[in-house]
Amino acid sequence: MNAIVKHMDSIAMKGWFEHMHRHPELSMHEKHTAEYIAEQLRAIGGYEIATGIGKHGIVATLKVGDGDKVIGLRADFDALPIQEENNLPYKSTVQGVAHLCGHDGHTAMLLGAAKHLAETRNFNGTVRLIFQPAEETMEGGPAMINDGLFERFPVDAVFGMHNIPGLEKGKFYFHAGEMMSAVDNWEVEIIGKGGHGGIPELTIDPVVAGSSIVMAIQSIVSRNVAPSHRAVVTIGAFLAGNAGNVVAGSAILRFSIRSTTPEDREMILTNIRRIVSHQAESFGCTSEIREGIPGAVLINDAEETDKAARIAQAAFGEDQVVNPGPSFLASEDFAFMLQKKKGTYCFLGNGPGKMVHHPEYVLDEEIMPIGAAYWVALTEGYLR
Repeated sequence: MNAIVKHMDSIAMKGWFEHMHRHPELSMHEKHTAEYIAEQLRAIGGYEIATGIGKHGIVATLKVGDGDKVIGLRADFDALPIQEENNLPYKSTVQGVAHLCGHDGHTAMLLGAAKHLAETRNFNGTVRLIFQPAEETMEGGPAMINDGLFERFPVDAVFGMHNIPGLEKGKFYFHAGEMMSAVDNWEVEIIGKGGHGGIPELTIDPVVAGSSIVMAIQSIVSRNVAPSHRAVVTIGAFLAGNAGNVVAGSAILRFSIRSTTPEDREMILTNIRRIVSHQAESFGCTSEIREGIPGAVLINDAEETDKAARIAQAAFGEDQVVNPGPSFLASEDFAFMLQKKKGTYCFLGNGPGKMVHHPEYVLDEEIMPIGAAYWVALTEGYLR
């Protein structure tokens, strides 16, 4: 398989990756990125290309021979609302927006596989390349599914992959069953009564109420989730006011709620609703909860996980594949695709470095040919 890695077009992947890294676009705003991906697919040739699926999604289909099996390979391509703090020659040119999760690399890997598969055609069946927007906001997968993804472009199984810093560079990690948590992204507004900071008795302070809510919510996981289970509630944003001598009229809290069982998820969400309502009321405030897309646990099919791991072992060597590998409380909207079709999701080690979503995160370009070669091996192995 080392030969296939060497035959991946690393120069092309580097160009695709660095172009997308320079020109990131946020979730559901990836118009130019989608156009760029479609343009590269047309240049590769051989694929039937469908665009605009779930707004910016793309499906590229290549049929070879008379086989009736169909495999789906998925990559994401949205960026994050984070200011990059790297001094890369291909650093993001967009203020406050950057590919700090590696989705640009994921897309470059799938394009690299697309090029190799179109040139070699060493399989018998149909491969569908699914380029998905808006993974970061959990919108893209459901949007493509609701737009008829699997009805218009049927597959027998669907596969995903993500780079992970801290895992050994170039190794693949598989995990049957629950691999990533469900995430619910909520926004809570606490409405009080603004006024002068020196006359607080004429105000109703939503910052005090919001602070109480932040502290009270930390008891949910520690006191209500079994120690043998895993869950986390993160309040990553607390937005209120602009001046130290002014009591704000309202405050915004933004939540990331992660759970690994349906029962824990429902319990946590119910308790958050209760705490927000009662704590706000106890301070004389009112509250409004804006719930995001319902989360889903990413559950890998055991049979497809074993099959993909065995293909990877045969291709790269047993020492380059870890099965079972780790699971994480991070989340992925590929979970919604796995609710509709069997398949599996694996991790590709990115080596030492800052974790994804960190301002100094860097995708190691040397793993891109390896990731592309995995997609080729998986396609050829699945569509023998």
